[in-house]
Amino acid sequence: MRINKIIELAKNLETKKTVGVAAAEDDVVLKAVTRAVKEGICNAVLYGNENKIKKIAGENNIDISNMEIVHCNSNKEAVIKTIEDVSNGKTDLPMKGHITTGELLSVYLKEEYGLRTKGTINLVSVFDIEKYHKLLIVTDAGMVIAPTLEQKVDSINNAVKVANALGVENPKVAIVGALEKVNPKMPTTMDAAIITQMNRRGQIKGCIVDGPFAMDNAISKEAAEHKGIKSEVAGDADIVIMPDIEAGNIFYKSMVFLAGSNVASTILGGKKPVVLTSRADSDDAKLLSIALSVLLA
Repeated sequence: MRINKIIELAKNLETKKTVGVAAAEDDVVLKAVTRAVKEGICNAVLYGNENKIKKIAGENNIDISNMEIVHCNSNKEAVIKTIEDVSNGKTDLPMKGHITTGELLSVYLKEEYGLRTKGTINLVSVFDIEKYHKLLIVTDAGMVIAPTLEQKVDSINNAVKVANALGVENPKVAIVGALEKVNPKMPTTMDAAIITQMNRRGQIKGCIVDGPFAMDNAISKEAAEHKGIKSEVAGDADIVIMPDIEAGNIFYKSMVFLAGSNVASTILGGKKPVVLTSRADSDDAKLLSIALSVLLA
């Protein structure tokens, strides 16, 4: 699989990163972290109730003998200690365990830990889609509900970091919506036109941006040519910027559950990436998401 490049890149980092798992009392999370450690992607520190973590590991035949456990009396304490250790450099990035995303990010974003930036926090996903000729980076399928123009610019910058980490130096960015023409009644198309012009004037660097595109124009040269679209990005996008969380989420789940695509995701926008995996993710997706976040830490 082309997406396995992420795992190889993470394994070959000069310094092995350490993931801090907040509220690690979860069999799915423990299996994912154990696999990542075993494959040489990262080291791990587990935060949570030590007895519960060991019990879950024992019941599920998960070997956690080579991981440090930091005992915590509650999930709240586990999150705080996890973020403290990322902040002070004991670990390199946090991972969500048996807690909600909100419980983790609400602490991560507190100014006292120094991990917050002025930028937008985005979920950035990398897809290996059988019928597309290269890896496709998509944002945002899970964080920003209705991105403003400024948030879309931040989203591009976050996605470009992922592209660069994967060896794509000047990625092609397609801003997509329902159609490929600017329509004053459709704000998404107006945003796309403005952001495209910002890129051409050097306000957004390190990539080539174009839009608006309908999705077919962004990923199919034939569709773009049929509609008379002349663009360096059309049919060859490295990055797709979705108009809102609903479009992004539907695309994400369609690719995974209908098209059988492999995917890796990370949360960017702070000073350190955040690993989030879902119980619905495949084992490979969990491993790839850890590897992607480690690569960007």
